[in-house]
Amino acid sequence: MTNLPKSRRLYTEGEYLALERESEERHEYLDGVIYEVGENPYGDSIYTDVTVVSRNHGTICTNLTVEIGSQLRGRACQVFSRDLKRLSDSVLRSPYPTPGLDACPDLIVVCGEPQFHDELRDVLLNPRVIIEVLSPSTEAFDRGEKFLRYRTYLDSLTDYVVVAQNRPLVEHFARQANGQWVIAATATNLSDTVLLNSIGCELRLSDVYDRIVFTEAPPDPPNAQ
Repeated sequence: MTNLPKSRRLYTEGEYLALERESEERHEYLDGVIYEVGENPYGDSIYTDVTVVSRNHGTICTNLTVEIGSQLRGRACQVFSRDLKRLSDSVLRSPYPTPGLDACPDLIVVCGEPQFHDELRDVLLNPRVIIEVLSPSTEAFDRGEKFLRYRTYLDSLTDYVVVAQNRPLVEHFARQANGQWVIAATATNLSDTVLLNSIGCELRLSDVYDRIVFTEAPPDPPNAQ
């Protein structure tokens, strides 16, 4: 098995892509640091050998792909899985000597002709919608720095959706005509539906969470004894 070396030195994006294309494991890149998908890039460990993906995470990703993919069938938009990378802000003015973000979102929707970083066609440049299924180790990063990079440097991006895996929760962030981002929807019940108007799709939470057994108890109602 080919794995990336355990190291803390900073890499350029070009070095990262060369190493990643030879690796059997999937990694992401942030400002020179290479870390495994499912890790927090600000954590103490990088290059772990165990992929942190739960059964719920995989099931939700599959449900999302099936639901959105079926709604887009025969249309100009298409779904890509997390095996495809998303590169952003490679020319970012940053204090880091090797700035940039290369991520593997759980789901990407592209409308029109996909644009790629190079002839290998494994790094996408023009997503319309990005969906991330949150993990405890990455939730803060997905909601914070990663979303900041996405909305700042991806002109094609109109929608960012985060999906919890331990309880019913789907949050939809949408870019407005003036460029500002707003919370378009927060759905917390399995009977709820989130509309993605930019691609003409809807996410029914009952479908998103099909076959999921939640282990986290719902919060107590106000004034509960």
